[in-house]
Amino acid sequence: MIRLTTSQLNIAYEERLIVENLNIAIPQGKITALVGANGSGKSTILKTLARIMSPAAGTVLLDGKSIHKQSTKEVAKQLAILPQNPTAPDGLTVSELVSYGRFPYQKGFGSLSREDRSIIQWSIDSTGMSEFTDRPIDQLSGGQRQRAWIAMALAQQTDILFLDEPTTFLDMAHQLEVLELLQKLNESSGRTIIMVVHDLNHASRYAHHMIAIKKGKVAGEGSPQEVMNQDILREVFNIEADIIIDPRSGLPLCLPYSLADSFRSTTANNIEVRTAPALTVVSGG
Repeated sequence: MIRLTTSQLNIAYEERLIVENLNIAIPQGKITALVGANGSGKSTILKTLARIMSPAAGTVLLDGKSIHKQSTKEVAKQLAILPQNPTAPDGLTVSELVSYGRFPYQKGFGSLSREDRSIIQWSIDSTGMSEFTDRPIDQLSGGQRQRAWIAMALAQQTDILFLDEPTTFLDMAHQLEVLELLQKLNESSGRTIIMVVHDLNHASRYAHHMIAIKKGKVAGEGSPQEVMNQDILREVFNIEADIIIDPRSGLPLCLPYSLADSFRSTTANNIEVRTAPALTVVSGG
């Protein structure tokens, strides 16, 4: 089943076109990873899918309706997004942060209902943050902070969750902590998750569907087995890599060993080698 699609989507920053004629379909109930080199447009695509940015042309369709023509509150009941490196006001506690996820359901300045409080507690428990309920966000570790933000997104009770590089600046243990939590959320509730992923091997291990982006266009799309191949990695990332099979998961792993020749020659041509100026020694006396 497909609920979220794009149709001839163009995205621009002022006059500069970043994404042109993008047509993709996000599998329902699966984890989709957007991958690509820095500046490829993957985060821009994610923000437009999540209605943070407006397209220059084309549409993002949810259940056949343009999300950019729906009210903010209505969209927030269907889509939740965790941006890259979110920040919270000093002193804000975990429970206070998570309560923000109930905003789309509030009327005026109404207080939280019993149902709201139940959902907030469920979100905190589901992300393993129960012992930190009253802890200020700025006193948590990086992995704990990400879990708190994910709990806030869960409190929105949406079927679709977007995350922009959720493991950025986390150490390896906390990266796995966050990714395993997302995997658990997908498996337990069938929640559709779309995330920008920097690490190809994380994308392969935790995503069911991968979309490789190069200069705002789809260079490869499909299962990890279909996308993680030498030709696509050479085209998208300018690397030569061996692809091996992880003996534990049976999924492909990328082992880069060299820059692609085309990238190496282009880089070399753009480097101007200059002779250092002669050093003049002035002696005193």
